[in-house]
Amino acid sequence: MFSRFAGAAIRALCVVLLIALPSVMLPATIAGGSEIVSFIAIAAAILTFIEYKSDYPSLIEFRFAPPFNRIRFGSLFFTVLVLSIICSGKYHATPVTEFTAAIGQLIAASIDFPFSPVRLVVGMLPADSPADIVTAVRTAAGISYLTSLLSLAVFLAALRLSRWPRNSGTFNVWINLPMFDPTAGGDVVRRLYKDARFNIMLGFLLPFIIPVVVRLAADFFGPMAMTNPQTLIWTMAAWAFLPASLFMRGIAMSRVAHMSPINAAAPMPQKPPRPTTFWWPRPHWVCEINPDSPLSLGNSLRGPCDVSDPAHRDLSNRTSGPWSRAFAPRYQTRN
Repeated sequence: MFSRFAGAAIRALCVVLLIALPSVMLPATIAGGSEIVSFIAIAAAILTFIEYKSDYPSLIEFRFAPPFNRIRFGSLFFTVLVLSIICSGKYHATPVTEFTAAIGQLIAASIDFPFSPVRLVVGMLPADSPADIVTAVRTAAGISYLTSLLSLAVFLAALRLSRWPRNSGTFNVWINLPMFDPTAGGDVVRRLYKDARFNIMLGFLLPFIIPVVVRLAADFFGPMAMTNPQTLIWTMAAWAFLPASLFMRGIAMSRVAHMSPINAAAPMPQKPPRPTTFWWPRPHWVCEINPDSPLSLGNSLRGPCDVSDPAHRDLSNRTSGPWSRAFAPRYQTRN
């Protein structure tokens, strides 16, 4: 009881630290921004504490199947921290901020190629955007996207090394998948596989779709302002975190469906056994023997096929001489 309370409290504090991190490291640029951030942080902390303290499911998935949520939180926290360090260098330049910004620019330049997600994010900016804004958006997009890819690699390694989710004991679908209703109808395993494929496909396409949607929406609502550092940090973090989270969710649901006892108990489809066919030199017919027949194979090789026996089926009755001379004197067997 106390361990669950302490774990829920620690997770709530981590959520507060994540949300307040950009506001603490960067100066306030909007009137009342600190109050808004404080309210969001407290609300998120209360929700996290209730989710991990309660025995009944609500919203958070895989809450008792570590390290799924730990990897996602670590990825988001690292992205927000690095972007906050880079943006703070504009106000208080230090060797740490300059070094981090230089590494981020190298990463962004390496993955900024045609039709890449980073190139699409840069393309959603207005044509008359200043050069420093373009550089900041490219650097933030490159770091965020690389972090999301690394989080996927870490999760796949955890699946392979720790045999997730079996490493945490018995996996309870009702607690770890509160948004999935097993009693909704249909095959549960098939629905899990269907949801997994949909999440993987959506997670792969979202980094390409979001910039296009923002660019189209800018024609009606105006371009998105990236001059505010906090807006830049949370926009780029959400752009990279949501697709990676959906991708990980799809992989996790596919793994759960694969380890389902219904899926494990399903027999593998097997081909029916092929009958054995014998060619006899004389008399000139082909006879097919059913392997399931009680007729012994040894007795069937002592003489020609008996067409009156129901275990045999006469396929052809060839009586021409050249056909029989084309075969060896001994019988031939084909499987």
